[in-house]
Amino acid sequence: MEIVTSGDRPDLHEKAAAAFKERWPEFIFHDATSKKYMSRVKQHFGGFDITVLDNGAVAAGGWGVPIPWSGDADDLPSGYDEALVRAVQAREAGIPATTLSFMAAAVASAYDKRGLAKTVLQELTRRAHEAGLVHVIAPLRPTWKHRYPTVSMAEYAAWARADGLSIDPWIRTHQRMGARVLGPAPRSMVIEGTVAEWEDWTGMVFPATHDYVVPDALNLVRIDVDQDRGVYVEQNLWVQHR
Repeated sequence: MEIVTSGDRPDLHEKAAAAFKERWPEFIFHDATSKKYMSRVKQHFGGFDITVLDNGAVAAGGWGVPIPWSGDADDLPSGYDEALVRAVQAREAGIPATTLSFMAAAVASAYDKRGLAKTVLQELTRRAHEAGLVHVIAPLRPTWKHRYPTVSMAEYAAWARADGLSIDPWIRTHQRMGARVLGPAPRSMVIEGTVAEWEDWTGMVFPATHDYVVPDALNLVRIDVDQDRGVYVEQNLWVQHR
């Protein structure tokens, strides 16, 4: 296996996007904050955007952003969106970062069950330490939370198996690496669209104003037919690595 950065191999962008897109629902790609800031994230933080190659094939990847964070739970960003904004604004204002926030990690389906997600997280952590960052955190999108969209993230995060680890596979991956749960990221992503857009993104029909259970959404989606608007506020879960 070989690990490269987006700066090393910009030609891999489309291949990586295609390999990992199946891991997330379509509506995730319509976050306005991400669209606004992602080009500057790529410009500033390419060293924290990595791809794992297997004889040239994209096997896994992940990325993070360096942010200023005091180490206090009260100073955490509200989630994914605010971490992006904080990272870019701090960099452009010359404010030193103290912390790497993992933002995403994914494994191509052909490489499942090989421990490559852990490889990605370990490599990003190594890079954070080399850069002098003292904390590593992540706003996790738990793998099974979409099965329980009416349950709060705080309650879901407390559900544990007999061995004390989370019932959720992605939370367990981080726990086995020594991470501890800090608490919910209450407003991690906000995705808005017209009713027609939400119907296109989900393959559903929304005939009335309601809070809907949507496939792969961690929380309910509010559809307002009169206002022709759908709003999804996703909760994630903050964890901190050693």
